[in-house]
Amino acid sequence: MITTEEIRLAQESLRFALDSGADAVRITLTKSTEDIVATLDGAVDKVTRCADRSMNIALFAGGRYGAFSINKLDEATLQDFIIRAIDTVRMLAPDSFRRLPDAARCCKTAINGKEMGIYDDAYASVTPEDRIARALAASVRNGIPGRAGNDGTVSAGNDGTVSAGNDGTASAGNDGIVSEEGEYSDSEYDTYVIDSQGLECRHSETSFDYGVEVTIQDSKGDRYSDYWWTASPFLSGFDAMECGKIAVERARAQVGAKPARSGKYNMVVSTEAASKLVSPLLNALNAYSIQQGNSFLAGTLGQKVFSEGLTIMDEPGRIGESGSKLFDGEGVACFNQPVIEGGVIKRYSVNTYMSGKMQIEPTVEDVLRARVAPWPYEGLDRDKLMGICGNGILVTDFNGGNCNMTTGDFSYGISGQLFRNGVAVRPVSEMLITGNFRDLWQHLIATGSDARKCSTRLVPSLAFEGVDFSG
Repeated sequence: MITTEEIRLAQESLRFALDSGADAVRITLTKSTEDIVATLDGAVDKVTRCADRSMNIALFAGGRYGAFSINKLDEATLQDFIIRAIDTVRMLAPDSFRRLPDAARCCKTAINGKEMGIYDDAYASVTPEDRIARALAASVRNGIPGRAGNDGTVSAGNDGTVSAGNDGTASAGNDGIVSEEGEYSDSEYDTYVIDSQGLECRHSETSFDYGVEVTIQDSKGDRYSDYWWTASPFLSGFDAMECGKIAVERARAQVGAKPARSGKYNMVVSTEAASKLVSPLLNALNAYSIQQGNSFLAGTLGQKVFSEGLTIMDEPGRIGESGSKLFDGEGVACFNQPVIEGGVIKRYSVNTYMSGKMQIEPTVEDVLRARVAPWPYEGLDRDKLMGICGNGILVTDFNGGNCNMTTGDFSYGISGQLFRNGVAVRPVSEMLITGNFRDLWQHLIATGSDARKCSTRLVPSLAFEGVDFSG
């Protein structure tokens, strides 16, 4: 955590910069620590500790602007650094749009950094032995016995489905997998922001994370891999024991995958993959993209562009959830508010600089905690969405591809399951979905209520009609 002495150095640096000729100053002090235990096939493979501390100084002088960073924090070094930084700023071209945000817009409630309730004091008590024990306990090799033949392979029928025993479990060899790579980590992050207009705010959080990738092999020698993860701001809420099981199940579900016939299908995208279809919308609503002519949503503020079923809220004020925060990178206060509501564009993400360049009202730098609202009612999950759609393709993963941010055209590789009458019948892979985001979101059928809280964006499973698939 940031110490009292480090805070004093930040405050002294701000005063020194003003005394040395800066017209305005913002200082952001960040400090983080992360410990990682990687496992390979149930044994510790690597232990890593990462610690970082830096001071970022934004200087405004004579109508010019520069941003500088330093990680050696002693008074003499900082003063010399600031003098040289101001000299550098004075050599830059003037930029009349560079300024601090209006003080009235800045956060005044982030006082001790723990207001969002996502810093766990238990973090300080975690020992290296604890970390190793958690990593090993969550390992697939140590926690998930498989079933099957003596050769350690997973068998598949002619239709590509995984065979099962009398108890319904998929058949596998000794432990059902060829290899597994797991990673446990825990971290703390602390940031302290001040500026020459009186801003002083702080944000602190902890995180406990685990992810695992498994590889299995079928009777033909073909290999399939998949991944699963979990995270929590709290040690008491962290449970990684199901990750390996889910990763194995996801890998087994791919056995015998092949393309389906090209054509238009209803598409359900499961929550773990659905952010791929939401992130381009949020990126296109950022003022940087709009000002650079690189946004397919330029000029749409206040317009109904998408299905009435699409509502995306920015909810940084969700107490106790990772990603929540009271202020953005400029120190501007953040509030829960709609970004898209009923298909209508409600907000661009506009920082102070872009506000001046574009002559529009500032908002916040970015969407901090996006949540796609359930529609048309609560309680829908992936399986229920397949039931609503009847027949189609369930997408569980995107494999590369691209989006043209200027036009909104996209092409993504996918893998998943073909479903009929709401039930998955066989795995599919080596297929592409193509289209345009404005058109895709006009054909939204429903959004679920199954978003994973461990994700940085709360995007549930999504259902669309008439999506172009090619194999």
